Formats: sequence, C-alpha cells, structure tokens
Amino acid sequence: MKKKQPRNQNQSKTQDKESSSLKLGDMLNQDIMSQLRQKQKELNDVEQEKKAAEEEKKREERKRREKNKSFEELLGESNLNWKNYK
Repeated sequence: MKKKQPRNQNQSKTQDKESSSLKLGDMLNQDIMSQLRQKQKELNDVEQEKKAAEEEKKREERKRREKNKSFEELLGESNLNWKNYK
C-alpha cells in the first residue's frame, strides 16, 4: 500500500483567506457595478409602477361594483339601526 502523502494545507488556507477577503465589488469593475445598480433601480421602478397600476385597477373595480349595487345590498351594508327612526 502506498502511504498517503501530506497535502499542502497551507496553500489551500491562504487561497481561502484571499478569496474570502475579496468581495464581489472588488472583483468587478466600477463601471459594471454602476450599471448593475442602475438596472436594479430600473427594475424597482417597474415593480412600483406595476403595483400602482394594480391598485388603481382594484380601486376602479370597487367603484364599479359599488355603482351597480341594488338598494337591498346597500341597505344590508348600512350600519344604522333603522328601528330607531320609526
């Protein structure tokens, strides 16, 4: 049987320390980072516009339903106690 040769662990530890100390921002060019930040901002803006459009659509739907309610439905939703006014 072959004896196991000790691996050079010092070299791997040094590489791990170097790779852990480097951040993504350090590895990337500043120009690329600014482009990524700009793209993130654009995506956030699009997301906010979608949410606003969806809320507006819901608001319009509620108005339309409220407009088409019958007198019975409106009376049923009323909080007033009509017995007090007899």
